[in-house]
Amino acid sequence: MRIAFITETFLPNVNGVVTTLCRLLEHLRSRGHEALLLAPEGAPLEYAGAEIVPMRGMPLPAYPELRITPPQPGITARLRRFRPDLVHLAGTMALGVAGRHAARRLGAPLIGAYHTDFPAYSAHYGLGFLRDLAYSYLRWVHNSCVLTLCPSSATMADLRARGFRRLRLWGRGVDTERFHPGRRSPAWRAAVGARPDERVLLYVGRLAPEKRLEVLAEALPHLANTRLVLVGDGPARPALERRLSGAPAHFTGYLRGDELATAYASADLFIFPSDTETFGQVIQEAMASGLPVVAARAGGAIDLVRPGETGALFAPGNITDLCDRVREVLEAPDRVRAMGAAGRAAAERRSWSRVMDELLGHYERILARRRSRVRWV
Repeated sequence: MRIAFITETFLPNVNGVVTTLCRLLEHLRSRGHEALLLAPEGAPLEYAGAEIVPMRGMPLPAYPELRITPPQPGITARLRRFRPDLVHLAGTMALGVAGRHAARRLGAPLIGAYHTDFPAYSAHYGLGFLRDLAYSYLRWVHNSCVLTLCPSSATMADLRARGFRRLRLWGRGVDTERFHPGRRSPAWRAAVGARPDERVLLYVGRLAPEKRLEVLAEALPHLANTRLVLVGDGPARPALERRLSGAPAHFTGYLRGDELATAYASADLFIFPSDTETFGQVIQEAMASGLPVVAARAGGAIDLVRPGETGALFAPGNITDLCDRVREVLEAPDRVRAMGAAGRAAAERRSWSRVMDELLGHYERILARRRSRVRWV
């Protein structure tokens, strides 16, 4: 197969969409398929054997590390030279219209992946009045796809209720070799300032308004003998650093690879307050690292966290409920170990290879139906 991808985020950015795309390109190469990726300029020109075509964009004012990549001349022509069997929109917003147009001109099936809940983000940036408009636009793009892949049951239910059609559930895998409890490091705990009697609560992700990190800042004073470590960066970091000044909190900035894996394994509990996640890849990475998880009862966390078995879910934005759930999980060391082990076992059942083969199955069925229709015309 020859698969063309269109994305508005790729390396060097660090997020769930990028992780998924990297794994997908690697998997396609291992299975003997060819890929082309159209991505914002600044990305490498090749990854896992796939050519990457840079596209012009402009940084978002509140998010300089992310870029708006508008439709631009040459997209259809470049795809035509590649001759794709299928075009895959990898969670695009502004480029959705370009992908839709290009696929129609080429006569290639179009698949969409709904990675990011842009309508929900609008409320966190003072643009709540655009929420319905964003849904209308995304519905127009995705309903032109032969298939829209949803990362969680909550996302699929929301989209179906809003008139999106041809939806299928497609989750994410996790690297259980890199993210492993064996990477736990007393030296890392000392480096982030943790005392021997402190439990380390870990957050990994963007430091941005839509992640609801103010909930953690409000909860921390009510959690005795705990230290909060935030891994990541973003526009909310300066305000969070001011708010947590003098508190048992530590900011590491972005971590990657083995450094990130060590951070996960060296904490005691993973805490995730965001209620806008379509999946929550960091939750899986924490579980693979042997951590119990306390997360907001919303989005992808509902599929990933089994309350009482691998962690707990709290009412989004509710400080009291969050504190109660953290205390509930941490009150007994045996419970922490049991939940961590159960989370690790769950993660081991979600290999990237299995998840990517599931996606290739979708591709193959779409192309087989297309060939069948052509034969009968």
